[in-house]
Amino acid sequence: MDFAAADDLLRHGVEAGAFPGAVILVSRAGKVVHHAAFGSRTPDPPEPMQPDTTFDLSSLTKPLATTTAFMLLVQDRKVQLDDRVTRFFPNFGVHGKTYVTFRHLLAHCSGLAAWRPYFREIARRDREGRLNFLASRGAKEFVYEQIHREKAEYETGTRSLYSDLGFMTLGELVELLTRGSLDRFCRERIFRPLGLRAMGFVDLTELRARKVAPLVDRIAPTERCPWRLKVLCGEVHDDNAYAMGGVAGHAGLFASAADIDALVCRLRACWRGEDTFVAPGLVREFWTRHPRVPQSTWALGWDTPTPEVSSAGHRISGRAVGHLGFTGTSLWIDLERDAHVILLTNRVHPRRDNEAIKALRPAVHDAVWEGLDT
Repeated sequence: MDFAAADDLLRHGVEAGAFPGAVILVSRAGKVVHHAAFGSRTPDPPEPMQPDTTFDLSSLTKPLATTTAFMLLVQDRKVQLDDRVTRFFPNFGVHGKTYVTFRHLLAHCSGLAAWRPYFREIARRDREGRLNFLASRGAKEFVYEQIHREKAEYETGTRSLYSDLGFMTLGELVELLTRGSLDRFCRERIFRPLGLRAMGFVDLTELRARKVAPLVDRIAPTERCPWRLKVLCGEVHDDNAYAMGGVAGHAGLFASAADIDALVCRLRACWRGEDTFVAPGLVREFWTRHPRVPQSTWALGWDTPTPEVSSAGHRISGRAVGHLGFTGTSLWIDLERDAHVILLTNRVHPRRDNEAIKALRPAVHDAVWEGLDT
């Protein structure tokens, strides 16, 4: 196995300004075969990126935390994939959403909009006198109520539209069924049992109550936020997740590459029938592309490679699942090769409009797949 070409591409990405730094981890048959860091965690002042750097995973929260939590709740018989959302949230059914099921939410074909700027209204109320409303439990409840009232943008199940709102609702379900927060359930049922020491949410409400700050010396910073007026580090980048207190079903998870690897290895073992952390049949169902929606690449909580142009490259097999994160993170699992690639960058530091990673990422993955095959 030779990963020199992939490493060269990542060094070039740093030099070209695609991202300040990157960490790559390649695993095959449950063993790490390549783990390296490039560039800087932060260029000002310059601090080298380390293999154990913790990243804001952004939308990798969806498959790694929220989807895994949902699978465990299905396994516990607390919910079923084809339950209607209205079974638990009666008000959700208004404006064309009566027949939406949790399967629809996981497969991004519910009819819900992709995104809404809920944080703006929350920030406005905070500014105008509702003290400490921003990043509070009340703000999170406000977001949930707004999603329940949303109008469907298309008929449920007829098309695919990647939706943060659907995963916010899945996070709400986890909290309802477990009578606690999403991060507590994930910590008690996923992170601690699997020994994932650097994986978790940063609960801003708890930090505020305890008057403490997260340790940021091993966390990759993200954007110089135009409305929070600071460089974000140890504080979730996603605007809506921040307004909801840092813990949400669509974003908010932080982790190192090694912790992601450990979780993925357990899920792959479940998929092969060698582990019962999650029932093997359940993992296989979640890792199978949803067949009912025309031209959709989505499985349940996970994506699959786009046939023409995929961030996973051209060499990935047809039996693969993965996901991207807005901050510059990605995970692709090639089930045919029994291998996965974790690529973590902070490409949004210091600005979110740097999209140079889009051209580079498929090339890096192609180089990795070729390196694994030699």
